[in-house]
Amino acid sequence: FIVDSNGQFLLGYPVDDAGAVSDKTLAGATKMQLAASFGSPEATSNINMGINLPADAPIIPKDLEFDANNAETYSASSSVTVFDNMAFSLSLQGCSKSEMRERVEAASKILQMDHLLDRRPAALSGGQRQRVAIGRAIVRNPNVFLFDEPLSNLDAALRHETRVEIAKLHNQLGATTIYVTHDQVEAMTLADKIVVLKDGEVMQVGAPMELFNKPKNEFVASFLGSPKMNLFDGKITDINKDRTKAKFEGADVKTNLIRLVSAEKTEGQNARLGIRPQHLRLDDKGPLTGRVNLVERLGTETIVELVSANDRPFCYASADATELTVGQTARFSFTPALAHLF
Repeated sequence: FIVDSNGQFLLGYPVDDAGAVSDKTLAGATKMQLAASFGSPEATSNINMGINLPADAPIIPKDLEFDANNAETYSASSSVTVFDNMAFSLSLQGCSKSEMRERVEAASKILQMDHLLDRRPAALSGGQRQRVAIGRAIVRNPNVFLFDEPLSNLDAALRHETRVEIAKLHNQLGATTIYVTHDQVEAMTLADKIVVLKDGEVMQVGAPMELFNKPKNEFVASFLGSPKMNLFDGKITDINKDRTKAKFEGADVKTNLIRLVSAEKTEGQNARLGIRPQHLRLDDKGPLTGRVNLVERLGTETIVELVSANDRPFCYASADATELTVGQTARFSFTPALAHLF
């Protein structure tokens, strides 16, 4: 799962039963500490890793193996080799030298670091040092991995590379993983299930693409996706019998029936029409008009920043090249099935 608390994700891979974190006040890093039994919640909270615990049990059983130190700082000792860094926890557990070597070599092969075991961390790149920290966790064969923003200190290329490695690692080991990140790309690409929170309240639970395609509120709709969803103010003019779709009028736009997020809405009530930039299409007869303020040509995508007739900023994104220029007026249409009313 992934939890967003004040703009922060806490992400994990459920094993059968999805884990859940629920509380009113705690930030992502504090949740991580509680999960590792490093502290006690000052507010009512429940942390469940898919394990049935009695009411009087500690937050996490004492015999559950964790790596709670794979954080945004690498925590690798510079005075010893990669091998010794990865084997440190095993030496504390009293493992034999042969077992330590077997576990470290197995972990290093998974992380493609078997040729670096004799080097010291100072001779490694940032991505390699992060893999050392991950390897130190793997050798313990934990039931649950805890990652606290492990990619935040890496450049864009290394973030992508290491994100792929973490995904492969999970597929190989199958262990539950809890992962804190501010990056929605990591959240969307690594998660099996997402739990989105705002100020400690659960906003929505579901698979990444379920949240992207059918957000249950404006917060989730705006938070996931880049560029973020366009929102236009207006009113509901008609609602169907089962209260799942409604018509909208506002921002010089009139729509037929589109998805109504809240069944509590009534006719004549204020609402906001949500359309993702990727779901707009250029159309000379389209209902939405905008003046181009900026054109960003990124190679794989073109992003156009516009202002509507009532000075509402909105965005258009397309994988195709566009001839739009600054100052030009353009019209857009959209597929009603991809729009939302909040």
